[in-house]
Amino acid sequence: MQLRILRALLRKEVRLMMRNPLIPKIILVMPLMVMLVIPLVANLDVKQVNVCVVDNDHTQLSHRIIADIEAAQCLKIAMVCDTYTEAMKSIEEGKADVLLTIPPDYVRNLTAGNAQVSIEANGVNATKGMLGSRYVAQSVIGTLSQWQIENGLLQPQPDMSVIYRFNPTLNFRNYMIPALMVLLLIIICGFLPALNLVSEKETGTIEAMNVTPVSRLTFVLSKLIPFWIVGLMVVTVGMLVGWLVYGLIPSGSIMAIYLATILFSLVMSGLGVTVANSSSTMLQSVFVMFAFIIIFQLMNGLFTPIRSMPEWAQCITYVIPPRYYIEIMRSVYLKGTPLAELWQQYTILFGFAVTLSVIAALTYKKQA
Repeated sequence: MQLRILRALLRKEVRLMMRNPLIPKIILVMPLMVMLVIPLVANLDVKQVNVCVVDNDHTQLSHRIIADIEAAQCLKIAMVCDTYTEAMKSIEEGKADVLLTIPPDYVRNLTAGNAQVSIEANGVNATKGMLGSRYVAQSVIGTLSQWQIENGLLQPQPDMSVIYRFNPTLNFRNYMIPALMVLLLIIICGFLPALNLVSEKETGTIEAMNVTPVSRLTFVLSKLIPFWIVGLMVVTVGMLVGWLVYGLIPSGSIMAIYLATILFSLVMSGLGVTVANSSSTMLQSVFVMFAFIIIFQLMNGLFTPIRSMPEWAQCITYVIPPRYYIEIMRSVYLKGTPLAELWQQYTILFGFAVTLSVIAALTYKKQA
């Protein structure tokens, strides 16, 4: 009896979703926008650092230092200035990111062992300034080492081989794309079901449902199952976009991704129903859900690595469900980690799903 009622309610929910002018657009357009735009915009790769050089030496070595910087993959000579004041002005105007000053009589002092160049970075963009100054320093050190070897002042150093595991190209998009799917599931499986339930309160249709023999479990499932299915479809679309556009495919099992997606969908739907149960209007539920979403986005490790947070903030992240979903997605995508090695993350997600589902069931009151 309840199964037949559930099928009828599901048909009703699907028709309502298709007639809603907003939900189909969110379901179809948002995944494409998130997967196509955010990986290009939210990018922490430092690929071009503009360098301003003050050459006070004007020797063959100083010209060689400038030429080697220009030839570096991530560096570009923005300008070569005659005075420090002129160079500093280019830094203040944002035309250059790093300032390299070569002192007078540099070659002569270098032979005597007391020469030193000055490197200053624009700290407004801390990441670019820090990495840019390191790139410039490495380029200068490489040039000086080669020059000293050619002049018999330094013994050649043994070659070193550097291998980047799991992300050989060091492309930041490969790090972001697997975790971006958490944004889609938070909206589709958490935000939209909450709005859907509260809209029933505002229109008064939930009062009519309360006087029917439909159990509260059947009613809530009819509201959530369509969004669970859409969540799986959205993750599938996200994986296809990652493969077709960026050439990124999971190194591990796709079933491990779908299992994590199902658990996280249950977590977010449980949270969404709980918020809807305690909200009287859609505006109220929107504010509450946005509060959770902001906390999740700031502390789930999507944009800011958890290890770079203060210790007290790292402790808080243990109660942030998206953290574990992102860990699973990145491990499966980049490392090919098997499900057995991620049992802890899966167990914690399952615990969140059970806890929030129980809370949602207890807070939903059906008055017959």
